[in-house]
Amino acid sequence: MYIPKLRATTKQAAMNLYHAGLFPDVIAMQLDISKEEVDRVIKDAIAEEEKKRKSIKQASDTSSLGMFYLDAVVNIENIIKSAQLAMWKSLKGEMEFNISNEDTQNVLEKMAESKATFVILYIDIVGSTKLSMTLTPDKLAAIIRGFTHEMSLIVSTYGGYVLKYLGDAILAFFVVSDKSNPYIPCINAVHCARSMIRAMKEGLNIILNQEGYPELDVRVGMDVGESVVVQYGWDVQSLVVDGRKITVKKAHHDILGYTISMASKITGFAQPNQIVIGQYVYEALDEQQTDAFKLLPTPPETWSYVSSKTGNLYSLYASLSC
Repeated sequence: MYIPKLRATTKQAAMNLYHAGLFPDVIAMQLDISKEEVDRVIKDAIAEEEKKRKSIKQASDTSSLGMFYLDAVVNIENIIKSAQLAMWKSLKGEMEFNISNEDTQNVLEKMAESKATFVILYIDIVGSTKLSMTLTPDKLAAIIRGFTHEMSLIVSTYGGYVLKYLGDAILAFFVVSDKSNPYIPCINAVHCARSMIRAMKEGLNIILNQEGYPELDVRVGMDVGESVVVQYGWDVQSLVVDGRKITVKKAHHDILGYTISMASKITGFAQPNQIVIGQYVYEALDEQQTDAFKLLPTPPETWSYVSSKTGNLYSLYASLSC
């Protein structure tokens, strides 16, 4: 079927309406063009966004990003647009999950069998159990795939690394090069969390709502401290090269320690679309950032952890808004 080329202004109008949450057939009626033309415009936009994203990734040295303040150079509108396109594509069954943990393993390999300081970030979806009871497995998988893909990219954008996926949750870390001054990785992690929530609210949820699915909320917890990097066996892969089968072994590393456990527990205190940070993260931030958090009341029956520096109750702080 021949589809004539659309004018640039019509294409832009179609994408503006699409990003506003309108269905393609509604857009077609409003612009007096066919639904096939609208679908083609959206598909071309997805391809262009992926091309730009790959170009940015190739030009970045992710191993050094965590040493710089990154929010000033991050384009949140691009993050939101990327989230919309990815979720749309995932729900249509057209998205491949192509996030690799190679960078994570390469960073941890340099610290193997030693202690290092990390900012640990934990994000999960609120109410995912109820979601799993109402959606078919393929649609649930598509939503989780779109969520984890985009959240992983945001972590990388802010100089962090995804450690592992835990069902509907992501555990990530930011390397603290100078443990006496964790300001940069802490502030990057906080801005990362804010961008994650905005990507969820203004990106992924727009498409979920458009496609008739319930909107989702997330919660984020984080803490900073020393952890131990350990090697857990090997990742073994069999390859066929020139007709011969060879085995490739690569060490698999993980992070163990108090901070990992604390970040997970801290997340449980967050309300939907809220960030909760530990006292050490709060103390590392500047005044402008601390003003955006409030001391979180912690009943003694649910929180009894103490600061290793003072021996007093370890305080938690919740974001005022995102």
